[in-house]
Amino acid sequence: MIALVTGAASGIGAEYARQLAERGFRVLKVDRTELPGESDALALDLTDADSTERLLAWIDSLGVLPDLWINNAGIFDFKPVGELTEGRIDLYVDLHVRSLTQICRAIGRRMAERGSGMILNMSSMSCWMPMPGIAMYSATKAYIRAFSRALRLELKDSGVSVTVACPGGIATDLFGLPKNLQRLAVRLGVLQTPQRFVRKAINKTLKRRKQYINGWLNRVSIVFVGALPDWVRIQVKRRLLDR
Repeated sequence: MIALVTGAASGIGAEYARQLAERGFRVLKVDRTELPGESDALALDLTDADSTERLLAWIDSLGVLPDLWINNAGIFDFKPVGELTEGRIDLYVDLHVRSLTQICRAIGRRMAERGSGMILNMSSMSCWMPMPGIAMYSATKAYIRAFSRALRLELKDSGVSVTVACPGGIATDLFGLPKNLQRLAVRLGVLQTPQRFVRKAINKTLKRRKQYINGWLNRVSIVFVGALPDWVRIQVKRRLLDR
């Protein structure tokens, strides 16, 4: 079995690569940074206009078609839209929307022609949370969830499954939280370790489930978070962004 993981150099992506290797997968790693000493690794910025073509050319040069493809690469900011540069806004759209869509289209076709395959796309709990400070993140992650659910139906009769993961708080460096606070949050149950999240996300994907949300509290809170009145969101803005 062969798996490909984007954003594989650190965080959840690195954990996916490690756990899949432990399960006996040959893991192909893609990241915008170099991975020294890795034979099955490609340094590639997925926001480049020709990144999908270069990615496909690379797997063709290896003579493989992965059985499992994990679109994990992502970015995060806690800033109002007005404080983001035009380049940063483009980065969100290029990475979370354009690149992911083009990759799923291309690899989905190839898997469908073969008659088998699994795709895992990483969304976020924030896709239900249009909160000030994470507008670009939550909006593009909402796209990933909606796109993945629809693509799953389009590919259903081809032998290809599409799973979307919507993690709540995970103890990684993506959100800029110091290591000591990450450890404290895990002990308090506020955050989940990448190891636990990834293990369950892989299991759900291999079972070809349509969606995975980690933790019962996250699943229950979706209803309440989505129904938050505007005055609560305004208080978040005033307390966390306007200081």
